[in-house]
Amino acid sequence: MNQTKKICVIGLGYIGLPTAALLANRGYSVHGVDVVASTVDIINQGKIHIVEPDLDTFVRAAVNSGNLKASLTPDIADVFIIAVPTPFHEGYVPNVDYVVSATKAIAPFVKEGDIVILESTSPVGTTDLVGETLKEQGVDTSKLFIAHCPERVLPGHIMRELVENDRIVGGLTPEATEKTVEFYKTFVSGAVLSTDARTAEMAKLTENSFRDTNIAFANELSILCDKFGIDVWELIKLTNRHPRVNVLQPGAGVGGHCIAVDPWFIVHAGGDDAKIIRTAREVNTYKTEWSIEKIKNAALKFEAENGRKAKVACMGLAFKPDIDDLRESPAVYITKSLISQGLDVLAVEPNLKSHKSFEIINFETAINDADIIVYLVAHKEFKGIRIFGKDVIDFCGVNK
Repeated sequence: MNQTKKICVIGLGYIGLPTAALLANRGYSVHGVDVVASTVDIINQGKIHIVEPDLDTFVRAAVNSGNLKASLTPDIADVFIIAVPTPFHEGYVPNVDYVVSATKAIAPFVKEGDIVILESTSPVGTTDLVGETLKEQGVDTSKLFIAHCPERVLPGHIMRELVENDRIVGGLTPEATEKTVEFYKTFVSGAVLSTDARTAEMAKLTENSFRDTNIAFANELSILCDKFGIDVWELIKLTNRHPRVNVLQPGAGVGGHCIAVDPWFIVHAGGDDAKIIRTAREVNTYKTEWSIEKIKNAALKFEAENGRKAKVACMGLAFKPDIDDLRESPAVYITKSLISQGLDVLAVEPNLKSHKSFEIINFETAINDADIIVYLVAHKEFKGIRIFGKDVIDFCGVNK
């Protein structure tokens, strides 16, 4: 594919912006779109609004070269990439409203021969919905190449994994698959694997449901070990010496937009046939509630013994170590729950300067001032800290 082709990326968040910046640095002319004016302004200054290693360098170079421009509205392009959120409604019902809105927004700009790619992780059938929505907007979709290519990157390693990871491409037609595969091969060094759209959608949901199920095993194990008086971290380390066993690490739940959300897309569509996937989700959700109760009990014990309320340091708010991403974060949920129930909480997140719901406290200050230290996320700043004379509750094995 000619490198001078123009690309329009809808959604400049954790996936859209890195993708847009990467493509712009590969010589494409990229028109990025976001609904948040401040995000558009920041990007057009060559700066970033999210924390991701190396992203600032890519964006600055892309903007300075003139290959990346951000806007509130789409423009004519040859390739359209939709990378918008896909959360769920109450009751874990999939919400594809952002995908539909993005599709309607590009409808006036698509033309014969264009490629339209849905990268957002989506319930099975959403790529079909993109095609149907464009048809409803008066677009002749028989002249377009519509496909799904789910992102498969790890926050903290996005710029590298966008290039190195294998990708799955599934078109609504074999021709759409072929054209989209050809496009991804211009910047992906990993394998680009061909299938149909529904299989590509299900593959991403399966990947994250598999991980969720394995994490649920570790989280349930940690609850049992607490009951039995066993150090779960030592147990897992010993168990994993078996050549065919690899128990994952437990935590305070499961967060992030993918693992905490995607299994529900399968459960919603699969109903009673999605037994293990549903149970795993419920175990991981329960682990967060269990963690809250453990912290509350420690705070009550401190108050009974000392005649005053405990100051509780919640160490980490992100959904995983060394990033600023709070989406579906169990740490945020735990912190908010403790505050709402009247506990005196010091919120700590080294990767954030501020938060709309509570004051962010420096981690060293929090450790010094708190009576109970609760490790919710194993950020690098927390490792190796020795604490004496205070109650420490470690849900993430920060010093194991």
